[in-house]
Amino acid sequence: MNEKEKKLRALFEEKGGVFQLTPAFVCRKNSRPGMRLRLHPQDYYACHPDRGAIEVRFLSSVIRGGSGPLTPEDEGLSYISLDGRDPENKFLLKEAVALLGKELLGKELWDKYGDWPMNAKFFDFGAPLFHHVHLDFEAAARVGKGGKAEGYFYPAQYNSYPGSFPYTFFGFAPDVTKEEVRERMAAFMEGDNRLTELSRAYRIQLETAWYTPPGVLHAPGSCLTYEPQLNSDASAVFENVTHGERNGWAALTGDVPEEKKGDPDYILSLLDWEKNVDPEYRRHYFRPKLLIEETPEYAEYWIMYGNEYIAAKQLVVKPGKQVTARDRAAYGCILVQGYGQFGAYACETPGLIRLGQLTADEFFVSKAAAEEGVSICNGSAYEPLVMLKHFASDNAFFPGA
Repeated sequence: MNEKEKKLRALFEEKGGVFQLTPAFVCRKNSRPGMRLRLHPQDYYACHPDRGAIEVRFLSSVIRGGSGPLTPEDEGLSYISLDGRDPENKFLLKEAVALLGKELLGKELWDKYGDWPMNAKFFDFGAPLFHHVHLDFEAAARVGKGGKAEGYFYPAQYNSYPGSFPYTFFGFAPDVTKEEVRERMAAFMEGDNRLTELSRAYRIQLETAWYTPPGVLHAPGSCLTYEPQLNSDASAVFENVTHGERNGWAALTGDVPEEKKGDPDYILSLLDWEKNVDPEYRRHYFRPKLLIEETPEYAEYWIMYGNEYIAAKQLVVKPGKQVTARDRAAYGCILVQGYGQFGAYACETPGLIRLGQLTADEFFVSKAAAEEGVSICNGSAYEPLVMLKHFASDNAFFPGA
């Protein structure tokens, strides 16, 4: 064990199994920045001009945020702050997971995955995204990747304005046929296939969520979105023009085996057809907040649930109050409002972040610490302390189960 690993283990013990994480911002080219990530306005364009702008913040992440030739090796990867002062005194969460294993994640998660299998994001697109699908586990495995399930929650604290199109498309209208979709896809390389004409859109409602299973087309709207997800981005973009911007052939076929790239039947097979045309899609996949418990000190809600892969909670500590929050699994978390104390750390929601600056709004909690309980104190006499927690499969929740 080298000196830095010794420091990490000492910190793990000193802080009771809780780590402070540093912000992990990621550049994207597929939209314009919504500028709601609380970065300084100049910093949204701090990356190479060929890489677009900063539009995403990865949370509790052990995966890179991209693979392009200009993408830094550690972009999107979360770091642990080793001293809470020096931004360069840090340790990759990915390496901490490998070093601490089941001490950090617990036996169930470690034995199943041998890694932290999920992350969360704030994605902050000022315009809508393309109609695309994330691959199921079988299709993703054919190109050496994992399947992806994800959820969308819309925190009020990060949505001071809704962007240009606060509506999200899911799948297709129930009466749409495969032949209609095939005709639209035949026009992918010429003109505009206008795929969302066959879809259905829902106006985004703040403080609610949607679960999106693998195989379902979706075109996220322009609200800032908190997205718990599995560690994969295996995808296919079925819409060829979005908000006036062209989506290329590589966006459709990048995760298609080489011998299948020109096969329209294979590309259509990436869709879970029954889910895409489900006439009760909203009833099956819309996720209103579910109250777990409310006391004079706090309120806690499930905000992502009803699937076997990911889960999330919202914790609201009332002004001037303290609570010991207990959970049965390791988790990452992000403050979206307020300040106070989180275990052994001071915590606060930032008002304005400079790129490379430390913040005290993001933490990772080990399974043992979660089970024992983390003491959280709201330092404000006036406003609540609000936190979002993201979990892997070992804290899945099914209402009524």
